[in-house]
Amino acid sequence: MPLVNTTEMFKKAYEGGYAIGAFNVNNMEIVQGITQACQALSSPVILQASAGARKYANGEYLTALVRAAVKINDIPIALHLDHGPNFETCKDCVDSGFTSVMIDGSSLPYEENIELAKKVVDYAHKYNVTVEAELGRLAGIEDDVNVSEENSSFTDPAQVEDFVKNTGIDSLAIAIGTSHGAYKFKPGQKPQLRFDILEEISKRLPNFPIVLHGASSVIPEYVEIINKYGGSMPDAIGIPEEMLRQAAKMAVCKINVDSDLRLALTALVRKHLAEKPSDFDPRGYLGAGRQAIQDIVEHKIKTVLGSEGKA
Repeated sequence: MPLVNTTEMFKKAYEGGYAIGAFNVNNMEIVQGITQACQALSSPVILQASAGARKYANGEYLTALVRAAVKINDIPIALHLDHGPNFETCKDCVDSGFTSVMIDGSSLPYEENIELAKKVVDYAHKYNVTVEAELGRLAGIEDDVNVSEENSSFTDPAQVEDFVKNTGIDSLAIAIGTSHGAYKFKPGQKPQLRFDILEEISKRLPNFPIVLHGASSVIPEYVEIINKYGGSMPDAIGIPEEMLRQAAKMAVCKINVDSDLRLALTALVRKHLAEKPSDFDPRGYLGAGRQAIQDIVEHKIKTVLGSEGKA
C-alpha cells in the first residue's frame, strides 16, 4: 500500500467516532515502534515530522524510513509535516513526498494566517497533498514552537467557517485547553478541555476534521522510571485520557502525540543502561526504547484513539 493523504482516514474516523494517532518521528526506532504497534492492532496512522526533526535526522532519511515502513506493513500510513513554519518548508515537504502538511500561521494576525494557509493549499492540492492549519494558540514548548501562557488563546468558533472557506484547508487544529510539552499545568491546576468550544465548532463545521495538538497525557510510570534512574523531572500533568477519548468521539479526527513517546523511550533507555551499565551496544538500549514506543502507541490506540481494527 502506498503512502496516503488524510482525506479517507479522516472521513472514516469522523463517521466512526474515533481518531487517528499522529505520532512524531525522529529516528528509525521511533518509526519502527509506532508502525509495529499499528500493524499489530490494524490501525491507520499518521507519522509526522516537525521542522526540528527534519533538521536533526535530515528530511531524506526520515522520508526513506517512512517509505520502508510502508513496504513492510499493510496499513494506511500518511507522512505529515507538523507545525510547518512557512510556505517554503511546506513546499519542500510536498516536493519530497510528504502526503500531508501543516502550515502554522496561528501567531499571525487573522487575515495573514488566512493568506498564508491559502498559499500552501493552492500549492499542495496540485499534488494531492492535504493541508492542516491552526486557529487559536496552544501554550507550551515543542521544538521551535514556544508560546507563553499569557500569549495562548482559545479558538474563536465565530471565525472557523470563514477561515475554512477562505483557505480551502482539509483539517483545522484548534485550541481548547491542550498544550505542548510535558509540563502543561501549574501545581493544583485541574486539566480541563473546553468541550463547549469543540461542540460549537463542530456545529459550525459539520463533518469537518478537527485536530488536537499538545494531547500527550504524560503517563506517570514513565516519569517515575526517569526519576528512579537519575532524572529530576518534577510532577508533570497531562491531559486525562478519558477527556481525549471523549474528544475523539466528537469531531476530533487527529490527535497528536509526541511528549509521551519521548518520555517512554527515554525512561526505558535509562532503565536499560542503569541495569546493564557495561552494555555499549546501541541495539540493546535503543531496542528497549523501541519496545517502549510500541507499548505506548498500542496503549493510545486502545485507550484514547479507538482506531484498533480500522485499517
